[in-house]
Amino acid sequence: MLAKLQELENKYLALEEELSDPDLLKDQKKYQEIAKRHADLRVIVQSYRQDRDILEQIDENKVLLQDPDPGIRELAQSEIEELEEKSRELEEQIKRLLLPKDPNDEKNVLLEIRAGTGGDEAALFAADLFRMYSRYAEHKKWKVEVLNAHLTGGGGFKEIVALVSGDRVYSRLKYESGTHRVQRVPDTETQGRIHTSAVTVAVLPEADDVDVDIDPADLRIDVYRASGAGGQHVNKTESAVRITHLPTGLVVQCQDERSQHKNRAKAMKVLYARLLDLKRTEQQSQLSDERRSMVGTGDRSERIRTYNFPQGRMTDHRIGLTLYRLETIMEGDINEIIEALGTHYQAQALTQSSDDNSPGTLRGH
Repeated sequence: MLAKLQELENKYLALEEELSDPDLLKDQKKYQEIAKRHADLRVIVQSYRQDRDILEQIDENKVLLQDPDPGIRELAQSEIEELEEKSRELEEQIKRLLLPKDPNDEKNVLLEIRAGTGGDEAALFAADLFRMYSRYAEHKKWKVEVLNAHLTGGGGFKEIVALVSGDRVYSRLKYESGTHRVQRVPDTETQGRIHTSAVTVAVLPEADDVDVDIDPADLRIDVYRASGAGGQHVNKTESAVRITHLPTGLVVQCQDERSQHKNRAKAMKVLYARLLDLKRTEQQSQLSDERRSMVGTGDRSERIRTYNFPQGRMTDHRIGLTLYRLETIMEGDINEIIEALGTHYQAQALTQSSDDNSPGTLRGH
């Protein structure tokens, strides 16, 4: 680890030197690229330097342990213990920073929510979940744009697909993929019986054109009249678009816009994301069970969470987290859950990393 950190510090210094070159400002694209790489390294280099200084202070205090004055020896020993604790904390932080980064963490996401078992109640909960994520996005100052939605008569969603844009959206929402189960008494239930329904959530990183290659010859594009809300114009013109990717059989559709051109652009955005997700799923299936367990696959067939309304309880089954504040959670206050999931999967990755590498401090011991 020491050699790796020294290499990163050398890169950081080299980038710093490049940024000081006044000629670089003439090429703003290159300048921004180098500035970002420099900023990405700043935290880890600063942590490394801080820990290096602490280790030097420990050495200086160890010399004082030989002092004939017992008071000085006692103070030196006390300071050594404090410094060693700080060093251990910094080294854990550095290990986390050295973990391979998910290349999709910076991306926007396609959020897909679909009603599963439970009929109208599942559709209503799909709407509740979309509202929860929308409120969370509002708090994070993200933008939510609905790309496609299938409303039910009772105000629920059979399916809703939205583009969520902002700062590191995928890094925050990537562990939300899976089956979300709800237990509550429906409004139509006269006997007060609790019903169990399920909704599936998929969080797909927005695909760039370079991520997925689509041959136009592989697409079948159909246009049709939209249905549902939207007024006379939506229902009387063939503005809705359905795109079928023939090699995979994937079908996407969009009818939210009055313009056929805009609906087609939105549908293509969804298709790109789904094809990227299919590509990633195929790659993950080739990994060992141990590796899949470490990184977490976010398999959408997995029941990940239960929302129990009579008890006001939310339980995330993957990490055993239970919170008795369901009302605030449904209002978008899910940051505690997001943080806990990130910490859990990061700890798994650290454990795997420790197993793969011999333990030691920054001194190389």
